Amino acid sequence: MGRGRIIAIAPGLFVLLWSTGFVVAREGVTYADPMTLVTLRFSITFVLLVAVSLAMRARRPTRREAFHSAVVGLLLQTIYVGGVFTAIDHRLAAGVTALVVGVQPLLSACIVGPVLKERVLPLQWLGLGIGLGGVALVVERKVHFDSATTSGLGFALAALLGITAATVYQRRYCAGIDLRSGTACQFGAAAIAALILAASFEPMHVEWTWQLAASLVWMSSVLSVGAILGLLWLIRRMEVARVASLFYLVPPFTALMAWPWFGETVSWAMAGGMALAAVGVALVQKGAR
Repeated sequence: MGRGRIIAIAPGLFVLLWSTGFVVAREGVTYADPMTLVTLRFSITFVLLVAVSLAMRARRPTRREAFHSAVVGLLLQTIYVGGVFTAIDHRLAAGVTALVVGVQPLLSACIVGPVLKERVLPLQWLGLGIGLGGVALVVERKVHFDSATTSGLGFALAALLGITAATVYQRRYCAGIDLRSGTACQFGAAAIAALILAASFEPMHVEWTWQLAASLVWMSSVLSVGAILGLLWLIRRMEVARVASLFYLVPPFTALMAWPWFGETVSWAMAGGMALAAVGVALVQKGAR
């Protein structure tokens, strides 16, 4: 497959893989405490990536590169993934979680100018606004608050800040690091941090079922290896605002997956929101110089 074709299909493939994460997370936290679950996920992924790095003779990162990779791992894996899983476990509505994390493209666009000197053009700002409106329509029926989800909202906000900071940090400090060995460092650091949090705040309950095993296999291989490597690869080749805008397509794809999986219906308002999100992302991509 030619380089141009890979670049063309990579964003769509990333969105498809990333969207499965919310469905699998909802299944996984049924059988294990959230930080315990992500500890298992990160540990398995770390072993997989070390094996891949050794088999492919990937360049070992220097101490400085390993440090920067570890920082991204803590932000992207422990804080973002752990925050989403914990928010779901704390009964924060899936729509609220998606809407809070959905602010990430706009927040990233506000940061990239002063930090990375990347200019966000007017057409892209328009697309970011339209995309956020589309996400709001997609999750509108599922947005509700109650007293049991106050802490869940805090974890969702932490996840938002984690993935935003990770995206910018990866672009600035990790551009020259081998993706295979660098990502292994990410998951090694994330696994240690998640284990400390799980041991400190959870009973570390795990109910071993085939559903949990299947969730772990999918999360460790397809999500943590495939989707994360895809995200880091895109960050190297596209402006942060363009990469971040792809996250507007995650709630629509997740809603479509939840339709057959959990029996959730798709309303006309949700369908309109999906179309708006797609238009917003298209404007951000088209507005790139």
